[in-house]
Amino acid sequence: MQLSTYRFSVLVSIVFISGFAQGMLLPLIAVIFEQNGTSASLNGFHATALYIGILIASPFIEKPLRKLGYKPLIMSGLLAVILCFSLFPIWKVFWFWFVLRLLIGIGDHMLHFSTQTWITSNSPENKRGRNISVYGIAFGAGFGIGPLMTKILEVNENLPFWLAAGLCLISFILMTSIRNEKPETESARMAGVTAFSRYKDVFKIAWVSLLPPFAYGFLEATLHGSFPVFALRNGISLDWVAVLLPAFVLGSLVFQLPLGVLSDKYGRKPILIFSFVSGFFSFLATYWTIHSFWVLLGLFFFSGMFVGSMFSLGIAYMSDLLPKYHLPAGNILAGISFSIGSMAGPLIGGSFISWFKGGAFVFAICGMLFILCLPIIFTKSRTSAVQTKTA
Repeated sequence: MQLSTYRFSVLVSIVFISGFAQGMLLPLIAVIFEQNGTSASLNGFHATALYIGILIASPFIEKPLRKLGYKPLIMSGLLAVILCFSLFPIWKVFWFWFVLRLLIGIGDHMLHFSTQTWITSNSPENKRGRNISVYGIAFGAGFGIGPLMTKILEVNENLPFWLAAGLCLISFILMTSIRNEKPETESARMAGVTAFSRYKDVFKIAWVSLLPPFAYGFLEATLHGSFPVFALRNGISLDWVAVLLPAFVLGSLVFQLPLGVLSDKYGRKPILIFSFVSGFFSFLATYWTIHSFWVLLGLFFFSGMFVGSMFSLGIAYMSDLLPKYHLPAGNILAGISFSIGSMAGPLIGGSFISWFKGGAFVFAICGMLFILCLPIIFTKSRTSAVQTKTA
């Protein structure tokens, strides 16, 4: 079934607001803890809570989706996120906030997994890259605006949490107008395999497509969770942090749709390799320009142009490689890959900040991009084989 324009618009708007909430939460709590004297390592550890929540939810989310459909999972996830954001101002304690972030991760994964699978399952192949790019643009736009909320900490420390809860409530209200659907289940039953077997098949067929979501998760969490700490310790003001992070996201918004359309035309793999290589050199250049603010701003923008589409390109690549009945399982593994990358990012980034001085933090990002690009370059694409098999 094709996605209606209205339904697609509502799903995209929900993803935008979710992106705003996530983009706000990472740097906001990092700045609050840094100002309260929390170590960079503990700060980075705390940022992993959201992604631990995603990992906890991942093994249990496919069955309810197939049984209940997309809408109930999206609305349940939104309710969990609204409740958690409302509780942040009540008790400012490290471990209480850790639990709230973990629960937000569970709720956020419920709505992201459901919207992502809904879009990939109902998008025609010749528009799949475009539709997923629009999805990525919506999330990226919200994620880019989110860090600006650090600027209103001086007004009221609780105001950003109340604002995020209110916006998520708007998403919930919008979702009530959408008719529920369920993913394709007949083919899955015909396959006669367990969930574990489906995950195994997905990994065997499309493991290379899980690397871009890992890379994006690593970059996103490192920049938004660890970079504010790195910046404050290297003489970069909080005002500049609030500009640099949105510049990265703005770059991803500018190029997200063009890269998606180009990948529809020329293939996912060449565009992914181009993105990895270009992102590597863009980030590498920041090592020598850390105190040249305007140059650094431009490099953050260009880096976003090249690597900000990795998640959506990876999802499109995975959708090309897999038969349709494996897409829910594939999206779960993509979410797990993203979460592992997001957990590794703040931990590695925080450790580099603690262990090394100067701009060595940049090498954590460049090294990861280099390592992840190699398998994509040297692994032979199986797209045509899978399409032939499932035709």
